[in-house]
Amino acid sequence: MLFLLTFPAAAQQPTIIRLDSAETQALRQHPRLRQSAQEIEEQRALKRGSFSPTNPDFLFSAPNGNRWAPGVVQTIDFPTVYRQQARNAQAGIALAERGLDVNRATVRRDVRLAYLNLQVAEAQVRQLTYQDSLFRVLQATTERLFAAGEVTSLQRISTAAEARQVNNQLTQATVDRRSAQRRLGLLLGRPNADLTTGTDLRQTGIELAQTGTELLGSLPILDSAAVAGSPTLAYYAQNVTLSQSGISLVRARRTPALTLGYQNQGEADSPYRYRLQFGVSVPLYFWTYRSQLQAATARAGAAQAQAQVQQLELGTQYQQALADTRKFATSLTYYEQTGLPQSTAIISQSQRLFRAGEISYLALIQSLNQAFTIQNTYLTTIRDYRQAIVELNYLRGQ
Repeated sequence: MLFLLTFPAAAQQPTIIRLDSAETQALRQHPRLRQSAQEIEEQRALKRGSFSPTNPDFLFSAPNGNRWAPGVVQTIDFPTVYRQQARNAQAGIALAERGLDVNRATVRRDVRLAYLNLQVAEAQVRQLTYQDSLFRVLQATTERLFAAGEVTSLQRISTAAEARQVNNQLTQATVDRRSAQRRLGLLLGRPNADLTTGTDLRQTGIELAQTGTELLGSLPILDSAAVAGSPTLAYYAQNVTLSQSGISLVRARRTPALTLGYQNQGEADSPYRYRLQFGVSVPLYFWTYRSQLQAATARAGAAQAQAQVQQLELGTQYQQALADTRKFATSLTYYEQTGLPQSTAIISQSQRLFRAGEISYLALIQSLNQAFTIQNTYLTTIRDYRQAIVELNYLRGQ
């Protein structure tokens, strides 16, 4: 306790979290999934009420004018109505379960993107910390050279301006990292946690290139086959099934209903005290059932069209994600093989040549800015490549 009170910073070390652990935590407590679970419970409760006869009618009548006689009448639909209501309720349960799959896939994608944003923010902080350190040294060197009369006042001011600009970018990147931590923490139910991925995104380029190559080699040729496992597509397909079940339910309700009852209508000395009743409820108002059937048919047609629209949209999104993946794969290969080694060489050689007096201050600044631009673009390429892979996996239901 004395150690923690004396050194509070040591008690607040960042929490390293892995991607699979983040997904597990989000899937366990995200509000989207709790909402879906309640919707499933709602549909199950509705199914338990599939056998839903109308309320009985309790009657009092005086058939002979001498006294009031009690009675009861119950109307029961044809058994096919209750059977079809149960099937319709089961289709509603399946639709709610498909909705749970959609929300689960959405949460998983959101967590992966939030985790990637945190990795990018951490990598940017590391990159700008290195740049800030380098420009601080360059600024101190320029101050000494100016004091010795070897550089002009313009070069001194320019160096200070470059150093302040990099320092300002580092401050902004630090704020962005905290924002990324909070976005991920909100998905995990820990918005104030000091989270860190514990990895350097810039060191994952080789692994990413291998993963992307394997993914591109395993993808189906046809869009329809690629997105066949999409939970969104399954949801709209189940919605078509539910709407078609609604048509069958309307047709079942056009059948006659049965009416059963009894009533004491006899005198006190009558040998037949109770009179049973039996009747049939005839669906005479045909236009009502016809309009309901037309509405149900139109609803099923709209659901079918909606499923086709979703199929088209998923195919379009898949093609875009596939094109992005291929594009960034090519770009990543260039930076891994050429761009990144060149930027490292530019930084080291430009500093060595400047200290040896073989290049000017302006050439040094231009060389450093060129090298850091290459490294920042490399980091952006990794981010875009990973985002494209996340989108591809989401569209495929992975």
